[in-house]
Amino acid sequence: MNYKEAVQQLNKQKIPEVILLYGTEIYFIQKIKDILAKRILTDEDNLSTYDLTETSIQEVIADVETYPFFGERKLIIATNASFLKAKPDKLTFEHHLESLERYIEMPVDYSTLVVVAPFEKIDERKKISKQFKKNALVVECNPVKEYELTNWMKELAKQLQVTIAEDAFEIFENELSTDLNIIENELEKIALFTGEGGTITRDIAEEMVSHTTNSSGIRLVDTVIEGNLPKAIGIYKDLEKMKEEPIALIGLLAFQFRMILRVKLLKQKGYSTGQMQKQLGVHPYAIKIALNREAKFTEQRLESIIHHLAETDAVMKQGRMEKQLAFELLLYNLIKE
Repeated sequence: MNYKEAVQQLNKQKIPEVILLYGTEIYFIQKIKDILAKRILTDEDNLSTYDLTETSIQEVIADVETYPFFGERKLIIATNASFLKAKPDKLTFEHHLESLERYIEMPVDYSTLVVVAPFEKIDERKKISKQFKKNALVVECNPVKEYELTNWMKELAKQLQVTIAEDAFEIFENELSTDLNIIENELEKIALFTGEGGTITRDIAEEMVSHTTNSSGIRLVDTVIEGNLPKAIGIYKDLEKMKEEPIALIGLLAFQFRMILRVKLLKQKGYSTGQMQKQLGVHPYAIKIALNREAKFTEQRLESIIHHLAETDAVMKQGRMEKQLAFELLLYNLIKE
């Protein structure tokens, strides 16, 4: 079951006694925890959280089966269930999974056990994994795909009773990537500004979305493409206010331009987007950004830019020029060239 389906079920139906959350999207996992706490707990003393790298599952089950002293139900959350991976982590103690298997088959009705496996996949061949799938609510909490992000933002905007203009989605994607927690915070902030029934236009999004260091690095690349020196200096000044060091910004730009070059070379070899992601080991969003930009550069131009970056990095580290001046000169040279 995916996150959206799980939220609908948990908000409307009886809460299951056993729930498994697996995946790397911490935002989804935390949201489900919040829903469960709101629906189950009448007393905070009935919430217990365990780290399964420190506590055995048999100890957790003992707590789950202990009747609550206050309130009617208990919520027990056990995180880092590495025993669900194909290769479990090595621990100083042993998890007796037989106790968990027995419990999943015959859970008590006064506790809800939530097992969290913050890994992209679990080993579905294992007996315990099959037990979860047969007798528990299993929710996949992996990051949204790039093509799902717009629909996800539309759904959140609907909950906030605002509308996002079609040309404004690009601003959120460029600035915030696929960090759902940051996107939610930014949408909530802007929804307060527009008011109920308001529309988040592109201009409003550009004005109010908080810039991240990474997104500012992407915008610096765009100013080089545009040949817009005043805009490049403006972005740099914004990054200065964010306490970003010029040497760190050199690294940021180097990462962006190396990514563009590597994607360009792989594209020439006929690699698909998926193959590029596997080869480079980066988020699909980084591949998308690089693909959108690679056609605007020749291979020689990218190599020249990377050379300029390396030269300026050496000048700064050797103290041959004041860092801020060296960085502004770098922007001038990149754009002039």
